[in-house]
Amino acid sequence: MTGFDQHLTITTRRLVLRPFGPRDTDRVRAIVESGAQFLPPGVPGHISGISQWLSYGVHELWRSGQGIHLAMVAEGAIVGAVSLFRTVWGVATAEIGYGVHPAHRGRGFAPEAVGALTEWMLTKGGLRRIELRANLDNTASLRVAEKAGFTREGLLRGAGFEDDGPHDLVVFGLLSRDIAIGPPTMNARGFGTGVRLESERLILRPFTGTDARDLFAAVDRDPDIYRWMPWAEGYDLQRAYDWCTRYAHADPVNGVQFAIEPRAGGRLAGSAGVQRADWERGDVEVGYWISPWARRRGYATEATRALCTFLMMRGFHRVTLLAAVGNVASQAVARKAGFVEEGVLRRALPVSGGISDAVLFSILKGEID
Repeated sequence: MTGFDQHLTITTRRLVLRPFGPRDTDRVRAIVESGAQFLPPGVPGHISGISQWLSYGVHELWRSGQGIHLAMVAEGAIVGAVSLFRTVWGVATAEIGYGVHPAHRGRGFAPEAVGALTEWMLTKGGLRRIELRANLDNTASLRVAEKAGFTREGLLRGAGFEDDGPHDLVVFGLLSRDIAIGPPTMNARGFGTGVRLESERLILRPFTGTDARDLFAAVDRDPDIYRWMPWAEGYDLQRAYDWCTRYAHADPVNGVQFAIEPRAGGRLAGSAGVQRADWERGDVEVGYWISPWARRRGYATEATRALCTFLMMRGFHRVTLLAAVGNVASQAVARKAGFVEEGVLRRALPVSGGISDAVLFSILKGEID
C-alpha cells in the first residue's frame, strides 16, 4: 500500500472519523466565524474560501500521498480533527496530530480518535510505526499520547516553535508489533518479554534481580501487604530474588508482571500485574500493590490505567479487577482508575488467614477517557 483511502471512515464508541467534504460547509463556516482554532492547517480565515478548501485544499495532503485529514464527528457536530502526515511509505512510518474544538475538550475525544486511527493504520493501513510529538509543557497533549497507548521515547530540545518562542518536544511512538488483533498463534498470543510501559510519572518494566532488596523491604513487616497478600507470610530476601528473576517471568502467555518505578528515580514503588488472560474471549484480570513509601501519591491508579490502555491495544475488550470486601483502599483505586463495580463474588479471593468475598470491578474498551 502506497497511499491513503480517499474514503477512509472509522467508527469508535462515540466518534465517526471521516474525510472533510462539501457537506461540512455550514459546520465549518460556524467554526470559522466563532474563531475556534483546531481545524487542519490551511483552513481559510474568511468564510468566502470555505467551499474551495473543502473541495480541494483539505485534500491536498491526501493527493500527495503523504497523509490525510479526518473530521471527528460526534452527534452530527465536528468536534475536532485528526491527521496523519509526513508519511514515508518506503519505511512505513507517519506522524499523527489532532485538534479538538474548545467547547468539546476534556471529554476524551482526542485519545479516542488518535487511538482509533493509529490502530487502524498499524493493523490494516500498511504502516509499522506512527509518531506523535507534543510540547513538553503541554500536559494535556502528553496525557493524550499516553492514553492512546503511545510510548514516550525521547526529548527533542527546542524542536517546537510557538508564538512565545522555541519549545522542547516529547517524542512518542507506537509500533505495529505493539498491537495484536486476533493473534493466530500461541507465540502471538503471549505478552512477550521485555515489555515496558510509561505514563506521566511512572515506568512499568520487567522485574530484575536488582529489585529484590526493594521488594523485600516493601513486604517485610508491612501490615497492609501482610493482611491482603497471602504470599507475604514468611517472606524473605531469597523469595524476593526468586520472584524478580524467575517467577515474575514464568508465564508470558497468560500474564505479565511489571515493576513500578517512578520516572524521577528512586526505589521500587510496587507492582502491577496481568493474569488469567483469555485471548479467545478478550477478557483479562489485573492487580497491583504499592510499596509503603510510595502510597497516597496516586501511583496505583496511574499504573492501572497505563496497564489497561496497554491491554486494550493488545486486543482485549474487557479488563477485570478483584478487591477483598474489606480492602477499601484497593476499591478506591479501582474506582479512580475508571472501573465499574459489578457485584460481590463469594469467597473468591485468598487473603492472609483464609478466603474473602471479593468486589468485582470491570472496565471496557472505550471507557478509558
